[in-house]
Amino acid sequence: MSILVLIFGKFLGNKGVSLITVFGIIISLLCSFFIFYEVIINNCIVIVSLYKWIDLGYFKINISFYFDAITTIMLIVVTFISLLVHIYSIGYMSHDPNFNRFMSYLSLFTFFMLILVTADNYLLLFIGWEGVGLSSYLLINFWYLRILANKAAIKAMLVNRVGDLALLISISIIFFNFLTLKYVVIFNLINYLLNFNFILFNNSSWWNRYFRYYFFLLVLFCF
Repeated sequence: MSILVLIFGKFLGNKGVSLITVFGIIISLLCSFFIFYEVIINNCIVIVSLYKWIDLGYFKINISFYFDAITTIMLIVVTFISLLVHIYSIGYMSHDPNFNRFMSYLSLFTFFMLILVTADNYLLLFIGWEGVGLSSYLLINFWYLRILANKAAIKAMLVNRVGDLALLISISIIFFNFLTLKYVVIFNLINYLLNFNFILFNNSSWWNRYFRYYFFLLVLFCF
């Protein structure tokens, strides 16, 4: 939807762009309610696997989506708020010559938020996280001719890099210890982790003694 609006927005006009984007969000919201009924009312967890993405020994990742109670609630929250933002933006940005570009960025932000919320594994979650960061940068820097907009967008990207580093380290620790990034496997092992010593945080290791200080300095430098 975002790519369609970005490429053909000039031909569709403001009304066409508005109808397409809002209609897409409404469909997503209706699908969220259907998933809510399936997961909450019928009390089941749904996993939708589209295709195999990576298959390298122990490292196997599918493009798949995980729907449980928390995911379902977040789906409704994200799509409903996104619908309100889209409707508000139609009036607020109607006189802007780059209206189609703004609506495209807004739809892209919603898309990556849905990826982030519904991901079946931590790698797909990371892609959603990165996409949300990219979309935020594009929206903040929408009026790119303004110096304040440029500075704010760069600052947001730098702060996001700190989160990216922490998230990548966490994902690496999870994979080194469990040899998987799938939610289902890791969630089922939670009860066995009470007395579990993670490899990268062994008390006698160099990692545990020095890494915390390097990470603190890195975060301080980024800010």
